[in-house]
Amino acid sequence: METSISKIYSEFSFHFVSVYQRIVQFYGWCMSRADPRVAKWPLMASPGPTLLIAMAYLTSIYYGRRFMAKRKPFSIRGILIPYNLAMALLNLYIGLELAVTQHRKQYNWLCQPVNYSEDPDEIRIASALWWYYFSRLVEMMDTIFLVMRKKWQQLTFLHVYHHSTMFMLWWIGVKFVPGGSAFFAAMVNSMIHVAMYLYYALAACGPKVQKYLCWKKYLTILQMAQFVSALVLGVRALIYGCDFPLWMQYALVVYMSSFLFLFGQYYRNAYLLKKQNSQKKIR
Repeated sequence: METSISKIYSEFSFHFVSVYQRIVQFYGWCMSRADPRVAKWPLMASPGPTLLIAMAYLTSIYYGRRFMAKRKPFSIRGILIPYNLAMALLNLYIGLELAVTQHRKQYNWLCQPVNYSEDPDEIRIASALWWYYFSRLVEMMDTIFLVMRKKWQQLTFLHVYHHSTMFMLWWIGVKFVPGGSAFFAAMVNSMIHVAMYLYYALAACGPKVQKYLCWKKYLTILQMAQFVSALVLGVRALIYGCDFPLWMQYALVVYMSSFLFLFGQYYRNAYLLKKQNSQKKIR
């Protein structure tokens, strides 16, 4: 009996060590394909800090809800207005950096390979993409503010999925492909976020301003149009070929499809069904 237990333990230990070694080898292989230009940039050395921040973000939502359960919502208008204006400015900077530099370099929007050289404009593109990644970290404050104000209806799966996964996936983007076709999604999304954070800043001003804000619906439409365009470009690259990492194209298609589905559901529930219900009440 002791011999059989010892044998099982020995085999388990062997397989565990073997799997661990393969994981370490795979990690080393992945890191060998990373862009050396970004290696010493903040948070870029390894995925550890990004994963820990994402875990802390999810944990803060869980414990934040419990902490606020028997407390009154915080009134943080004095924080929300400057925060949203600052985020609008940050996204404007990122969007303009990408737009101006890609125009000067005559980037091809349909397919643009990554240039890993020390060309100042290519470094500028990579730097703007890092700032885009960093802005995903700052945007996690959106969720913290929702928890503090007990806006549970807005704290949806879509909201948490969007904020947590974007931060992690753009670490991969900046680490391995900080340039080329990666610029398009970040550039367009940054410009949409300018309008979105301006909307939030105005909404935080109170009911006197909120009654004039009737364009939230169109922000959702713009976001969905962005996902469709990125999805079409990704599918086109897979069909016709593009000198851009194939794994990134597949990841883009899958990720954009998930967003299109979730935002489509949100649009249907928030606008189409709401409109149908109001029409039924009138009848």
